[in-house]
Amino acid sequence: MDATRRAARGEQGTLCIGIAPTAPFNPFVPDSIRCFREANPRVCLVLHEGLSNDIVAQFNNDQMDVAFVRAPQIHADGVIVAPLQEEPLVVALPSHHRAARTKSKAVSLKSLANEQFIMIGPAGTGLHDETIAACHRAAFAPRLGQPAPRITSALGLVAAGLGIALVPSTMQSARMKGVAYLPLADASAKAFLGLAWRRDDPSPVLKKFLSLVRAMAKKRPRI
Repeated sequence: MDATRRAARGEQGTLCIGIAPTAPFNPFVPDSIRCFREANPRVCLVLHEGLSNDIVAQFNNDQMDVAFVRAPQIHADGVIVAPLQEEPLVVALPSHHRAARTKSKAVSLKSLANEQFIMIGPAGTGLHDETIAACHRAAFAPRLGQPAPRITSALGLVAAGLGIALVPSTMQSARMKGVAYLPLADASAKAFLGLAWRRDDPSPVLKKFLSLVRAMAKKRPRI
């Protein structure tokens, strides 16, 4: 009886949470998961890392309840995305790059038009599409370099001198030898962070999680 009541109140059960590979570097994501865990110790949290296309497949296969995503739209049946934050994009470039050596305070995206851009994930995923859009707003089409399946492999390619990458500003906490970060002068270059879930999901646990995360997002200042 007690277990049934706790489940009905969303205090007991299982919640499968998807997380975009760059999302954990934004403090909001681990903070919100930790707060929910502390408030609901009887709920089992199952975390899955995945790009937007991975998240879509898991939603369609009923393997996902909610996800922190970098794409403003998730093309899965009945899934909606609510924005949480936008954070500036910065450029990750080889530490021997001329812009890194000059220690510029900011660099314009247009000045990087001749660089090879390492794309994180395939087309249709958050940072890939954000990079293309930011370059188009700067009036050029990026020269696409070697694609990278995850952010760590992208930074490895940057360190090897194979190109540059646009990443969320909170990624600057990920230090890697051979990689330098510079802010962009382009104010419109932003990385999206949102929360995705099925509109008609009746789970009380999910409803509690959504309520907590959205309340935290209102109180948290934008980056």
